[in-house]
Amino acid sequence: MVVLDELDRGLIHALHVDARAPFTLVAEVLGCSTQTVVRRYRRLYAQAGLRVVALPTPRSSGTNQWFVRLTAATRSAHDIATALARRPDTSWVRLTSGGTEIVAIIHTPPAGADAHALLLRDIPRTAGITAVSAHQLLHMYLGGPTAWRGRIGALDADQEARLRTESPAADGPDTRNAADAGAAAHLLKDADRRLLSALREDARLSYAELAAATGTTASTVARRLAELRARGALFFDIDIDPALLGVTVSALLWMEVAPAHLDTVATELARHEELAVVAATTGPTNLVAHALCGDAAALHHYLTRRVAWDAVTRIETAPVLRTYKAATTLRLG
Repeated sequence: MVVLDELDRGLIHALHVDARAPFTLVAEVLGCSTQTVVRRYRRLYAQAGLRVVALPTPRSSGTNQWFVRLTAATRSAHDIATALARRPDTSWVRLTSGGTEIVAIIHTPPAGADAHALLLRDIPRTAGITAVSAHQLLHMYLGGPTAWRGRIGALDADQEARLRTESPAADGPDTRNAADAGAAAHLLKDADRRLLSALREDARLSYAELAAATGTTASTVARRLAELRARGALFFDIDIDPALLGVTVSALLWMEVAPAHLDTVATELARHEELAVVAATTGPTNLVAHALCGDAAALHHYLTRRVAWDAVTRIETAPVLRTYKAATTLRLG
């Protein structure tokens, strides 16, 4: 396994601050040569699975998101998870609970005859699936455009500020919380979707490469991307295996919280460094969180010392055994 040093962590943090920051600027902020930064990035890309991707916000793409829990026979769970991961309308596909449960996020259009075909028709008819529950994502408190703190602790405030002020790509408003930026809602056009399709594969493609992929010019791409960022129509995400950052235990926490306290509890949880996702959902549980801990003892300490509130009436803990798909990156090897 690749071992990350402080320079690697600094690079990952810098890419979170501005995913398209020029390597020359990143090198200046990190105090090393541009060649070193480029070499480290290529190494992390090839050996650590580092990916920088751009994703539309749900409001701009006009889609709904559902957490779907599938119970399957152990012998068929792997094949089902792999098939789900290969679909363009899924993300975040994971195997949990002793290898018998698959959890995925499914993106559905808001209306139309086929809006919920995967949920209502395709999944229930799949051989090997014995139970299905779907939880619509209502509000994201942490996750997506807001990073897990375990990967952003390498730079100080001055370094972050320099990246934001000196990068030509960061001259618009901060869109890291764009997933819930109602005022910035912007429905994507066909040209936007072609651009997002290229950025979904690699958000660090040059303007010339993006122009070739979308059949337009570099200046048009630069102008369009700047507009989408300013409107909060997209956000950038960094995908890297948490194990490289010292995580050995990953678990989904399905919580039942008294409705009157839901927003207060979720807002507080979103500040916890152990969590990478906090989201309000429909269903028998109304809050889901994704915990990343150094070991089982750390998870136990977290559950018993930091989440043991009267307002949290029930927690179901489901250890994550394998990730098949993160934001867009397949991990099927």
